[in-house]
Amino acid sequence: MDRTPTGWNAHAAQMADATVRSESRWHRPLAATPRHLFVPRWWTPGEQDGTWVYELRDGVSDPDAWMSSAYDNSLSVITRVGPHHADHAAPAAVVPEAWPTSSATLPKLVVKMYQHAFIADDSRLLVTCGSGYGTALACQRLGDDRVTSVDVDPYLVHAARERLATAGHQPRLEVCDVTGELPGTYDRIVSTVSVPAIPASWLTALNPGGRMVTTLSGTGLIIVADKTGDGGATGKVAPEPAGFMSTRHGDDYPPSPDTTDLWATAEKADGDSITTGRYPVMRVSSTWDVRSTLELTVPGIEHRMETAKDGTRTAYMLHPDGSWARATAPGARELPTVHQSGPRKLWDELDRIRTWLVIDGDLPVSGAAVRIDPEGTCHLKRSGWSATIGAR
Repeated sequence: MDRTPTGWNAHAAQMADATVRSESRWHRPLAATPRHLFVPRWWTPGEQDGTWVYELRDGVSDPDAWMSSAYDNSLSVITRVGPHHADHAAPAAVVPEAWPTSSATLPKLVVKMYQHAFIADDSRLLVTCGSGYGTALACQRLGDDRVTSVDVDPYLVHAARERLATAGHQPRLEVCDVTGELPGTYDRIVSTVSVPAIPASWLTALNPGGRMVTTLSGTGLIIVADKTGDGGATGKVAPEPAGFMSTRHGDDYPPSPDTTDLWATAEKADGDSITTGRYPVMRVSSTWDVRSTLELTVPGIEHRMETAKDGTRTAYMLHPDGSWARATAPGARELPTVHQSGPRKLWDELDRIRTWLVIDGDLPVSGAAVRIDPEGTCHLKRSGWSATIGAR
């Protein structure tokens, strides 16, 4: 028996109205796509015995929560945490906090990526699959025969194929590592997973004049680039940020570098350098332009932040090369005492970027010019600043 809640159309229409203007070509796909079909079960973060965990939610047993989560345009719906897919979990399951590995992406973010792609009515489009929801939107907009959707995870492709069929769509779906060879050629490539570098295979798969839209791992940067006659591409960094899960090549992400010993040192040790910082302590992970610039300058920094009951704020920066920084201030507006050790002075790198922001009013990553060589090396440049992300 079909126990899908009735009235989903009203939820979808309301979400469409809140996402785009009524005359947008994406309004009808948003209003006509049953997003809840793609997230029948999902994970929600919560706290249990003082530890952050993910708790299973089931749509059939809680229809109100199902509709609320599926048509809430303020969050992505997490369907897979580490190797644990919600479809396969036992009722009331709980898994330890880990990196999410698949979701139904925030609808307004999917549409934003599609808008940057400037998709024409006759475009042949390759998208990343995940839950299949973004694929369904593309099918509603273009027709099934113009859409190819890929994912590295065989189960995700299998589940998406079934759910897309239930929604009335049969696009081409392939199990494929999106960073490798792609199954065809396309006018547009839109990746709603982030990549550490631009895959050369995308340039091969793009038709002349075709456009790619993606984000770079560890940053909030949306790269929009059109293929050029030499086999490379040129474009820009979009003015607004976006964040997606990174590509993975197996069942889960590889383990993060073990920073246990470095963390123990950073918590309490005196640094080789002890100074007063130029600016108050900030939560770097919440500032896309500063975080993105820092990631391009010193890739791989781990950020942690603590606020004590008395208002003392402490920020930590850890790097796999052994560098660490600890900045502590008695309040949100006070200048911190900064301890640093290791090959690089991480807090100095951060303060240098913040000085640039104070002087210029913005950071050059926003709106930077993009040039991608045919082998995938990506060059960013603006206002005397430049960065290069090498092909991998």
